[in-house]
Amino acid sequence: MVHNEISEDSRRLDRNNIFFKVPLNPEETDVHKISKAVVRDDAADKSSGKAKYVSDLSFPGMLHMAIKPADIQHAHILNIDIPKLPENYTVINGEDFKGQNRATIIAEDWPFFAEDKVLYYGQPLLAVAGPELEICEKLCSEITAKYETLPAVSVIDEAQEFFNDFHIVKGYPEKAFKKAALIFDNSYRTGMQEQAYMEPQGMIADFPDGSLMVRGSLQCPYYVKNSLMNALALDADHVRVIQTVTGGAFGGKEDFPSILAGQAAAAAVKTGHPVKIVLDRRLDMQLTPKRHPSVIDIRTAIDEEGHIIAMDIDCRIDAGAYQTLSEVVLERAIFICTGAYNIMNVHVRGRTMKTNHIPSGAFRGFGGPQAHFAADMNMHFLANKLGIPPLELKKKYLYQQGDHSITSGTFRDEIKFDEMIEKIEEASEYSRKWEEYNSKAMSKPCRGIGISFAAHGGAFTGSGEQDIIKSLVRLSAERSESEHYIVRILVSNVEMGQGASTTLRKIVAETMYLPLGQIVFNRSDTDEVPDSGPTVASRTIMIVGKLLHDAAKELLERINSGHVPQNGKPVDVEKRYVHPQEFEWDESTFTGDAYPAYSWSTNVIEVEVDPLTYETKVIGSWAVYDVGTLIDLNIVKGQMQGGTAQSLGSASLEKMEMINGRPAQLSFTDYTIPTTLDFPDLQCQFIDNPYRYGPFGAKSAGELPNIGPAAAFTAAISQATGTIITEIPVTPEKLDAELR
Repeated sequence: MVHNEISEDSRRLDRNNIFFKVPLNPEETDVHKISKAVVRDDAADKSSGKAKYVSDLSFPGMLHMAIKPADIQHAHILNIDIPKLPENYTVINGEDFKGQNRATIIAEDWPFFAEDKVLYYGQPLLAVAGPELEICEKLCSEITAKYETLPAVSVIDEAQEFFNDFHIVKGYPEKAFKKAALIFDNSYRTGMQEQAYMEPQGMIADFPDGSLMVRGSLQCPYYVKNSLMNALALDADHVRVIQTVTGGAFGGKEDFPSILAGQAAAAAVKTGHPVKIVLDRRLDMQLTPKRHPSVIDIRTAIDEEGHIIAMDIDCRIDAGAYQTLSEVVLERAIFICTGAYNIMNVHVRGRTMKTNHIPSGAFRGFGGPQAHFAADMNMHFLANKLGIPPLELKKKYLYQQGDHSITSGTFRDEIKFDEMIEKIEEASEYSRKWEEYNSKAMSKPCRGIGISFAAHGGAFTGSGEQDIIKSLVRLSAERSESEHYIVRILVSNVEMGQGASTTLRKIVAETMYLPLGQIVFNRSDTDEVPDSGPTVASRTIMIVGKLLHDAAKELLERINSGHVPQNGKPVDVEKRYVHPQEFEWDESTFTGDAYPAYSWSTNVIEVEVDPLTYETKVIGSWAVYDVGTLIDLNIVKGQMQGGTAQSLGSASLEKMEMINGRPAQLSFTDYTIPTTLDFPDLQCQFIDNPYRYGPFGAKSAGELPNIGPAAAFTAAISQATGTIITEIPVTPEKLDAELR
């Protein structure tokens, strides 16, 4: 039985009186009751194989589509030779967009199909649609292109052009550097990372009666809808986007679905048939955005007493050939580029560098993992230079309530790092092991232990939630055949494996004192749900969940006051986001409260390094998180453990190289992602620190676990080997070269 089921005593009441002004059981109103785990509503269908993904769907007259990618990194297109096509096969290219041959992904610069230039290896030149996929693929292989080769930029260090160039100043860094007794410089690098979702990208488009309908595996239905409207010159009433069951995303289905949907939609409009495209794994990995590689240079000023008095930070991220989401990824990175540490005087410069490879895009953490790796490893480096234990140095500078961020915002809520450190020390014995391993560096077995701290700002940056997203949610109460009330959640936020459909239902059920079974989560369909914003930025629970919490309160009050569903007419309540007045933000100067609330974490990783092969093995992993109130313990634990594994993968196993602009790893055979056998039990604990503007006190959670573990892992490797590691992933080859 679900933990919040109404007791049998309540059934003695009129069966229509399902809503109550007060709970039947006052002792059951504790907000932490919501943290108890329930069975996920998508578990049965997904585990049994009943769930229908894009690849499982078929419609009468449906055509298939194949992409013709460019086989050159940077060139002028001189000619594309298309042989005569069989009957019922059609070429789709950039000329088939009545609006614009550009996707709308914040910046409108990424074309669906290349025009006069190829800017990255694999850029789609055109597509072929027809009845048989194999024939479409064969026809694409027979199409040839002639080029005039242009010089290509393959890595950040070669890049001279950039899309964005931002500066932030906190305090008086120039004066502080003039007073410095010591100045240290170091550079930190992170690599490209593949999202590695289980289900590859897929779309089906249809254009019946002059209206476009697109079904697909995606995170942001209204992003796709707006992009299609612009691309095909259609108004909102003639574009419908429906999210199908989505097998994972991790940010990888935030941006690219707008590209794939545009390509499929243009084909459907041109042919008059439904058109389906599902990328195979190799093509998916070749065509889709990855995590931004980064180079972050940090210059640190130390005074005569050994205090850190200033930092100068130069943050460059590799945007790839088009800007797309890179501007906001960079903002996330530079707004937290000192990590969880309060440095009084800081200058940071951030740039999105233009190179000739796949556009970089959204990935869980969204700039935070790159910034935190550099920030935390820089503290480890400084501790080594100053001759003091890393934790001793880090504790001196951890943010506290009332401190100011890099953007001069105020941390208004309590920050419980002391409690978090106490918990993680007890669980991991960090300090004892650090002392032991520090005295035995490079002895056999080579062991080390590292600790890191992380912060993640929930929701969109600054005033983005109010000025840009303007989230709208709707609850609809209706009477079921059994005369009970059913409450439907109508939001554009999607279930993509993270548990949103379950947790949002729990919020409404707990607020209205209803059984969970009477709350229905409608899968996102832009013809049915309002625009509550995208499923990104750890905003679903904190922002959308709070709106649903407020809407549920109002709906309960309305029905208890006599407004009940009658004659098939539901009772609806809508809520639109209003930014709390206490937060201020100036987008033109990047000044103020970048985020309304922060979640916090500390990670400890223990490793063993083989002194002959330089293979690394994680032998212990502990974490403590402050994400406010947990909406469901098992779901949040799953998020934390999965995010930790993903972060450790980026630090150790997941190597993606670009060779002349071409990804060298295009399958899970050569791009190695962690399995359950690669890591020990990933232990995690939580502290109680409810957020006043979150539903039942919940804050953002999903991206936080992907931010801190990589630095803790690298610090552990540094201790085990006696050298400061500044680049991830730490492969055996890189470690061998570093030690030599």
